[in-house]
Amino acid sequence: MRTITFTVITLLFSAIFFFSTGCNSGQSASDKSLKDSAAKNAVASEPAKVYEKKTIDTALYNKLLLNLANHDTTGRWPQKFPYPLAGAVLPFNRIVAFYGNMYSKKMGILGEIPKNEMLKKLKGEVAYWQAADSSIPVIPGLHYVAVTAQAAPGKDGKHRLRMPSSQIDSVINWAHEINGLVFLDIQVGHSSVREEVPPLEKYLQLPQVHLGIDPEFSMKGGHVPGKKIGTFSAEDVNIAIDDLAAIVKKYNLPPKILIVHRFTQGMLTNYKEIKKVPQVQVVIDMDGWGDKILKRSTYLHYIYREPVEFTGFKLFYKNDTKTGANQLYTPQELLKFTPKPIYIQYQ
Repeated sequence: MRTITFTVITLLFSAIFFFSTGCNSGQSASDKSLKDSAAKNAVASEPAKVYEKKTIDTALYNKLLLNLANHDTTGRWPQKFPYPLAGAVLPFNRIVAFYGNMYSKKMGILGEIPKNEMLKKLKGEVAYWQAADSSIPVIPGLHYVAVTAQAAPGKDGKHRLRMPSSQIDSVINWAHEINGLVFLDIQVGHSSVREEVPPLEKYLQLPQVHLGIDPEFSMKGGHVPGKKIGTFSAEDVNIAIDDLAAIVKKYNLPPKILIVHRFTQGMLTNYKEIKKVPQVQVVIDMDGWGDKILKRSTYLHYIYREPVEFTGFKLFYKNDTKTGANQLYTPQELLKFTPKPIYIQYQ
């Protein structure tokens, strides 16, 4: 297994709107045919709903975790976590989400194309994944960057910009149209998780709204975002977990999902110290871009080898396909990974 150098890793920067570049995506004819067929057969008005019970089915929960572990023999997967509260989304569902920000067409598919076209495309991807794996329902999601890192320091010197409530409200309404989930992502810049999560409580108190945090843009050394890859420690992640757990308890909610992006060793430190609580389900999302070989290597190094609870995988329509039309992983290919990702994000 080859070692990934920092030079190569820098090619994996995820998109922030003033640094992103892109190119046309590609897919094989057979992939396109399967995707079109899946989309045609999908019931767009009734997408998969969140698993709903007063208590979780622990036997089914264990069975699904073993399935996600995909015959891992190292003892890493599945990880032992307390059973989640009733109404847990994972592992009873897979999530397929579109990522982006409305102020930038370069930051992701959410914001790049008109709303109706975007939602239609998302439904197609959901149907494509559902056709590839019928063992669990697939739920659509909108992953919106609610706090964006900035090159300019701004009035408070925090190098981050909080999005207006009107935009977040719009994304929540769009998700409601497709019975989807919402993920509010924060890029803290020179701010912190402790400062940026509380202002989002009015949204996080909604059962369908969850949280994402991005170490790439946590500039603890005072650098300008985008000039160097940032970092979170388990302490930062635990602050988010504590905040989410408190919101779950305060509003009597089902568990929250916390997405933590990662594509380098230094982006997440002391992973073994990340808290395990029934109120929060943690997903470590493989967030780098590049060709298939590089992305698989990154997944093995930083997601598989340093297990937390669940895993995710980000697919870049443009950046992943720079070296060839067939460099965008298909559902069938990703379902062969160990562990199988349960959160899929398209940018």
